[in-house]
Amino acid sequence: MLGDVLLITEKHKKAAKAIVEHAQKMSGDKIVIAVGGESGSGKSELGHEIAHLLKTQGTPAKIMHIDNYYKTSPQERNPWRKAHGVESIGYTEYDWETINRNLAEFRADADDVIMPCIDLLTDQEDLLKTSFKGLRYMVIEGLYALQADADLCAFIDLTYHETKKAQLSRGKENMDEWRLKVLEQEHQVVQSLRSKADLIVTSEFDVIENEK
Repeated sequence: MLGDVLLITEKHKKAAKAIVEHAQKMSGDKIVIAVGGESGSGKSELGHEIAHLLKTQGTPAKIMHIDNYYKTSPQERNPWRKAHGVESIGYTEYDWETINRNLAEFRADADDVIMPCIDLLTDQEDLLKTSFKGLRYMVIEGLYALQADADLCAFIDLTYHETKKAQLSRGKENMDEWRLKVLEQEHQVVQSLRSKADLIVTSEFDVIENEK
């Protein structure tokens, strides 16, 4: 997302290093790494650090900010949710047709690709023209990233109760009664995806294998 605020610390770098080490042990010409977790848990920071580390090692990665793929625009989202009820909030709000098309284009090494991109400063829905040619890695990050067809899934084990400070620091949305209802519903849906994780990123950003 354009205009997103990243608060990168040493803990993100530590976890990124561990996840990259796992990814580099995997076979295949194309590897999709998914990073999921609740709002404010550090998904964007960790995804960025994974891609940055891969670049420094000579294997640049494309980042898919999966929250760019909502069916509704930023301006429409809250009115739509209030009209349909808080229970409507979840990964079904994503445009999975476009997500899966972009993933297929990545795996096909496509050279002329269009991806959605939300500008957070203007709330505009932009389109990004890019290329997947020659890239071995894609990093998907976002609330429901683990619902995507990924080769390696990492789940940040922090709830919105523990990340309120980070959310306030990033200042993305007002913390009112409706926002708390949204966070609770997102919490329920995100936690339902935890079992899909190959790796768990602990509250201290240590990386351990998930016991499935």
